[in-house]
Amino acid sequence: MALSTPLSQMSVALPTGIDGSTRSMIKLQSQSFTEKSWGPRLRLDSKSRSFSVKKRSTVCMSLQQASKSKVLVTPLELEDPKETPLNLYRPKEPYTATIVSVERIVGPKAPGETCHIVIDHDGNVPYWEGQSYGVIPPGENPKKPGAPHNVRLYSIASTRYGDSFDGKTASLCVRRAIYYDPETGKEDPSKAGVCSNFLCNAKPGDKVKITGPSGKVMLLPEDDQKATHIMIATGTGVAPYRGYLRRMFMENVPNFKFDGLAWLFLGVANSDSLLYDEEFSGYLKDYPKNFRYDKALSREEKNKTGGKMYVQDKIEEYSDEIFKLLDNGAHIYFCGLKGMMPGIQDTLKRVAEERGESWEQKLTQLRKNKQWHVEVY
Repeated sequence: MALSTPLSQMSVALPTGIDGSTRSMIKLQSQSFTEKSWGPRLRLDSKSRSFSVKKRSTVCMSLQQASKSKVLVTPLELEDPKETPLNLYRPKEPYTATIVSVERIVGPKAPGETCHIVIDHDGNVPYWEGQSYGVIPPGENPKKPGAPHNVRLYSIASTRYGDSFDGKTASLCVRRAIYYDPETGKEDPSKAGVCSNFLCNAKPGDKVKITGPSGKVMLLPEDDQKATHIMIATGTGVAPYRGYLRRMFMENVPNFKFDGLAWLFLGVANSDSLLYDEEFSGYLKDYPKNFRYDKALSREEKNKTGGKMYVQDKIEEYSDEIFKLLDNGAHIYFCGLKGMMPGIQDTLKRVAEERGESWEQKLTQLRKNKQWHVEVY
């Protein structure tokens, strides 16, 4: 999706009357996933930055309107399985998918490059929101001559229906990993991240080997559709939350009618580093009672002590409210760099002590109640 384009200028062609599919079954224990939708497929035109649809009648609307009136998705059989899809494809026998599009989604002043990558799996590697794909970059593992590279895990940044709403694609949010020599200050290509650079350099039509899906800790609990979900991310850790929010606010899913509170805290370096900001801002406008969105821009904002504004500073700012929500059963999620957790944990511990509570006991209870979800890397 061309996320650098304002929502109001983006258009989507949506199929009318999508209510069925032909069947090609992928068995998963006693359940099955269905692919090969008979409805038309939405394709992303990277030049015009719009979706187009072939065959059948269509109705066009902006994404901002779509988030309000909800987008039809197919095949709804993706809602049927009771068991989480896990490790349908493994490193020794990965699935060969196809790159649909690769787009830079940060501005020119962002430190580094982050790309939104859409992958076509043709419905053969179904997943749930909050799961990850493994990617095996091409080439030979330098530490194991003759063997392929190790698998790199990436959180999926789309719902099970993908950005084309047909269950055939998955999206990844990938920051290009580069290395600068501390002495010369120059980039050293020999130490660049193999997988992230492969993905960010990929072209439409390129093949990519994927494994998975994997992971259960970040699955979105859907038993209580009035629940509160507090989502905390740094950088590309926002990926799974994009999937959550599209499911909550963009897609028309018959068995999931979210009417709770989703609260996103996103920490990045500066305004140009914000990821999917237009999309999230659209939800904020359309669903002000159900969505809150707070940003921490470390290079542009100051915290209350005059230091850089990090995501834990935002958490402290709203700590009383957050603790009350947790006491009432809210789920809290953390996704991003491993280094984010110590600062966040210290903040939560300090706030708990100020409230006369034991953070260790509270954390134990949150884990016991399955309210605490962490995926860091």
